[in-house]
Amino acid sequence: MPELICTTVYLFPELSDAAKEKARNWYRDLGPHDDWWDAVYEDFERVCEILGIRLKTTSVRLMSGGTRAKPCIWFSGFWSQGDGASFEGYWSHVKGAAARIRDYAPTDVTLHGIADRLQAIQRRNFYQLAAAASHRGRYYHEYCMAVDVTRDSPTWQPPTEDAEKVVTETLRDLARWLYRQLEAEYDHLASDQAIEEGIIVNAYTFTEGGRRFG
Repeated sequence: MPELICTTVYLFPELSDAAKEKARNWYRDLGPHDDWWDAVYEDFERVCEILGIRLKTTSVRLMSGGTRAKPCIWFSGFWSQGDGASFEGYWSHVKGAAARIRDYAPTDVTLHGIADRLQAIQRRNFYQLAAAASHRGRYYHEYCMAVDVTRDSPTWQPPTEDAEKVVTETLRDLARWLYRQLEAEYDHLASDQAIEEGIIVNAYTFTEGGRRFG
C-alpha cells in the first residue's frame, strides 16, 4: 500500500547553526559552477591586450556542433606543489602600456611593475623586441612557459644581453599574477558568504538537521 509521509523542510535562514554548517558543507562539496574562471580569464585577456600580448587561440567544439576560438590560458590548482598558470601568446611593443594599465588597474602595483619592466627593456632595445611564449610539458605553471625573444633591427643588432631573461621572467610574473587572481576567485566562491548566497538564491530546502531535501 502506498504511504503518504509528511516531512517538514526549512529554508537556509530557518536552520540552526549546526544545520547551517551541514548545509554549507553539502553545497561546498558540489564545487564551483562550470567555467567559474571565465571572469578572471576575461580580465586577463584585457590586461594582455593593454600590455601588447596577443594570446594564441585554439578551437573548441560547442554543444551546437560549431566551434569557437578559446584563448590559450591554462591552470591547475590549488593544492599541489606543481600547481600554477601559464599562457601562450605573442608580445610586442605598444605605446602607452604603462599608463593604460594604471588607468585599468590603478591599485595593482604588480601589474604596474610588469608594464614598467616591459617598457624599460623595450627602451633599451629601441622598441624593437618581440617575444613568443609557448607551453611545454604536461603541467600548467609559469616554468612550463618557453619564451623566445627576438629583435627586429634594421641593422641586425641582437637583443641586449639581458633582454631574454627580463622578458621571460616578466611574462612568468604575469602568469603568477593570473594564478593569484584565480586562487582568490576560487577562495571567494568557496567562502561561507558566497556559499550561503548560492543556497538562498536557489531556494534549496533542508531537513531540520541540515540534510538537503529533494
